[in-house]
Amino acid sequence: MNRTNNKIYKVALTGLFAAMSYVVFTFLQLKITLPGGDATAIHLGNAVCVLGALLLGGLYGGLGGAIGMTIGDLFDPVYIVYAPKTFLLKLCIGLITGFLAHKVGKIGETSDRKHILIWTIIAAVGGLLFNVIFDPLIGYYYKLLILGKPAAELSFVYNLTATSINAVTSTIVSVAAYMPLRSALAKSGLLSKIN
Repeated sequence: MNRTNNKIYKVALTGLFAAMSYVVFTFLQLKITLPGGDATAIHLGNAVCVLGALLLGGLYGGLGGAIGMTIGDLFDPVYIVYAPKTFLLKLCIGLITGFLAHKVGKIGETSDRKHILIWTIIAAVGGLLFNVIFDPLIGYYYKLLILGKPAAELSFVYNLTATSINAVTSTIVSVAAYMPLRSALAKSGLLSKIN
């Protein structure tokens, strides 16, 4: 497959991952209402973002997750004000996961299942650990400074807890989905089109 077709294929798959992250984030979430009309959620949207980064690389996977979950925010009256923060953070999850998996671990250049599994776990944990730290932290300052919400301190604890739960479940789900999906794509010859 030539370079132009490869890019078109990746862009199409980015759209697919955006749609999947939107659906998973919007319709398969457990929303937790917080004081002051705010909310946080337990969801697997980040798992789709990580899976996209593992398959497509950090930029395309991160964009898929960022676009999908940002659209989810834009259609929800509670989350609409957080759309810019969501886009930035989810893109970073993808960039970090993709960097660790493909640039450091070089999972696209080997067929050693143990090596791939180890670096898949490291990459997923790295991207989601970034989110555990920066989502509540940026969310706190975003609410306090930009939105002027006095309940920022209270929602920080809830956001940290929800983000941590999301990180653990998303790591498990993304790694569990990636390994068999990678094998199926390799057997069909499609893995070489996206690496």
